Amino acid sequence: MNSELALFGGDKVIVDPLVRYNPIGPEELEAASQVIKSGCLSPFIGAWVTDGEFGGFFGGQKVQEFEGLIKDIYKVSHAVTVNSATSGLVAAVGASGIEPGDEVIVSPWTMSASAMAILWWNAIPVFADIEDQTFNLDPASVEKNITSSTKAIMVPDIFGHPAELDSLVAIARKNNLIVIEDCSQSPTALYKDRFAGTIGHIGILSLNYHKHIHTGEGGICLTDDAVLAERMQLIRNHAEAVVGDKGVTDLRNMMGLNFRLGEIEAAIGIEQYKKLDKILGHRVRQVTRLNEGLVDLKGLRTPITKDDCTHVFYGYPLILDVNQLECSRKKICRALVAEGVPIGEGYANIHMLPLFQKKIAYGKHGFPWTSDIYSGQVQYAKGICPIAEDLHDRTMMGLNISGYEYSMDQIDLIVQAFHKVWNNLDRLR
Repeated sequence: MNSELALFGGDKVIVDPLVRYNPIGPEELEAASQVIKSGCLSPFIGAWVTDGEFGGFFGGQKVQEFEGLIKDIYKVSHAVTVNSATSGLVAAVGASGIEPGDEVIVSPWTMSASAMAILWWNAIPVFADIEDQTFNLDPASVEKNITSSTKAIMVPDIFGHPAELDSLVAIARKNNLIVIEDCSQSPTALYKDRFAGTIGHIGILSLNYHKHIHTGEGGICLTDDAVLAERMQLIRNHAEAVVGDKGVTDLRNMMGLNFRLGEIEAAIGIEQYKKLDKILGHRVRQVTRLNEGLVDLKGLRTPITKDDCTHVFYGYPLILDVNQLECSRKKICRALVAEGVPIGEGYANIHMLPLFQKKIAYGKHGFPWTSDIYSGQVQYAKGICPIAEDLHDRTMMGLNISGYEYSMDQIDLIVQAFHKVWNNLDRLR
């Protein structure tokens, strides 16, 4: 293989196509098959029935078995399955008693569902900046954004590394706020020997198809609070039709939806979680190999794992010192992609989405921001989250570590491609 960059006509380092990540094995196939053969794909009933001939309010056998398994793994009192982590976030915000016009602080550096779950209830997302090591919410920025309207903090654990939860929970307690952890990317990641998702009031897990484990779509809500669990179960399953017979008197946000997980997905989830440690162990070994191979490249920072945390690496973020390299991120990414490396520029800046820039959500007149229900003055102008914005605009690039079935030989080829590009930086410039 010659040393000329593929971008300029040389041979690619990675020639063979990468195989899409797929953790589904014979155990999942058998579990799903048994559910299909039973003919009972979802016995949920949107009414206060607990042991009816055709099902009940709490769902079927596999759903309840899956919830029991998750409670045991995470050592929580309640696990509420839902049909997506997005649904789980919506249910969590509603269960927390968030009202129209309330403010909820959230990171701009995450999937848009975190913020949209807030807006769903006509509450107002307020974006605090992130810290530049793990890219999670910066407690100092959170504290600066608290107002008299603030009622909760939404805390994503981005890329698989837990946020600074002790500091955030302390801020929440001081200000009487709810903490909702969005752990979609961090299953069983540890923060000071505790599972992410079990430290705030509610934690949300994802079972989406490109996560470490998946059921196609799905999510799980964790909590030790029986009232919050009941309210999430109600929102999951047509609350308005259930509260009367169930004797629920607190009707805030009891507009139920159909967020119910099916029996097939639950059966697959049970088998997936049985091998989560094996899956995560393989991912960590891949990342360790990458870190060892890339650590000496100048102007490149590999992912940081804090001493009191574990990292499960849903993503593999890399930071460029573009001033030291004297080469733009765009040129470096183009060269790596040409070598066959699945890498992209930046990540999310949710506050820069058109919805927030124009403040157009419900209808065309700026509701809920322009409504009498909201008395605040939240702004989404560029500059409110300078660290997140600079990472997105100039310095962060991400290797798609969760999308493919990498062998260790392929990891070595990725490292080789990086070294090839770095050896040709003068040519790129």
